[in-house]
Amino acid sequence: MSTILETRGLTHIYGAGTPFERKALDSVDLRIEKGEILGVIGHTGSGKSTLIQHFNGLLKPDAGEVLLDGRSIWNEKGKCARETRFRVGLVFQYPEYQLFEETIAKDIAYGPANMKLPQDEIDERVRDSMRAVGLDESLAGQSPFALSGGQKRRVAIAGVIAMRPDVLVLDEPTAGLDPAGRDEILELVKRYHDESGATVLIVSHSMEDIAKLADRLLVMNQAKILFCDTPREVFSHAEEIIAAGLDIPMITKVMLELKNRGFAVDASAFTVEQAMQAIRACKTKGGGR
Repeated sequence: MSTILETRGLTHIYGAGTPFERKALDSVDLRIEKGEILGVIGHTGSGKSTLIQHFNGLLKPDAGEVLLDGRSIWNEKGKCARETRFRVGLVFQYPEYQLFEETIAKDIAYGPANMKLPQDEIDERVRDSMRAVGLDESLAGQSPFALSGGQKRRVAIAGVIAMRPDVLVLDEPTAGLDPAGRDEILELVKRYHDESGATVLIVSHSMEDIAKLADRLLVMNQAKILFCDTPREVFSHAEEIIAAGLDIPMITKVMLELKNRGFAVDASAFTVEQAMQAIRACKTKGGGR
């Protein structure tokens, strides 16, 4: 795979020069590959939301740079390239609060219209995006404010998908939803990734939610990258993750406890299937005390 997004020495400081100065990102180096699903994990204040807002130029670095396909998204005049906002689509936390048009179709069409696309292509993108998020086309003329909370969130996601970004970034897309709603949104994201081939970044507090979905996990802590690797490799450092104030999947907790009790199991397992394999391997080897 080739790199689509990259940060080099990315640094961001809030309240610079004031008594409230805080470094939110500290010389972050990161490569994001085309077509991957990257889960971004971290506690509040770790820098994860600040990081993703740099990817489409919502925030400007105090030092370092962001590159899209190997080119800086900021020009020599200090302006972010307009195409960046279309190529890197950002869905904010609780995006349903940002709906504003009188119909669902108009809300979804807002981004493509700003791209100066022909009306027939805009209409096609609205239909395609509604299908992608599981909304029936018969709803197109209805007010988005008459929908349920979960449906509103689907409309908001569809509005970003309609721009057909190369990179889709979702900030806590399951926040505030019940377990069934969380599963539906994550399934929607996975289906969109599989069908479009787009790069997807998902920000979450919960490793449980995205461990099964992501190709890699980026763990942020105190404005720096703590780990960035496959879920299995990241969870092999479970004790360090816990020490950083983050949670780990329940299965990993069980396996870690077994290991701490003297059983020779692979504590990096994070699914039931992986745990069963690890326990069977332990029995075969006669591991444990």
